[in-house]
Amino acid sequence: MEIIQIVGLGLIATILILIVKEQKPLFAFLIATTAGILIFMFVIGKIGAVLQVLERMAQSSGMDEIHLKTILKIIGIAYIAEFGAQIVRDAGQDSIASKIELAGKVLILVLAVPIISIIIETVLKLLPV
Repeated sequence: MEIIQIVGLGLIATILILIVKEQKPLFAFLIATTAGILIFMFVIGKIGAVLQVLERMAQSSGMDEIHLKTILKIIGIAYIAEFGAQIVRDAGQDSIASKIELAGKVLILVLAVPIISIIIETVLKLLPV
């Protein structure tokens, strides 16, 4: 029941933020950032097991390892960009948060080009000429 621990941490952080925010807004931001990082670190440990399963599935299916790594990089960029944008947005900087999200999308697109080209090549091979 890890979710109970995560929600508990979130609720405690929220209560502390509400208490401290009036007097020391910087401390409130630090509490929010620390809570976010702790939650992120707690969850990142679970990702290792998922990665092992995905690697085994890719090996058994004959999928190239480079494609799996690319997909995992794309997923990582999405999560990290979202996490960073939320922290910056919590600090009241919506403009910078939007730029972080845009950068994440561009990096995902760059990494996706080789996979998209393979899909297009595969579809073209299937079409009668």
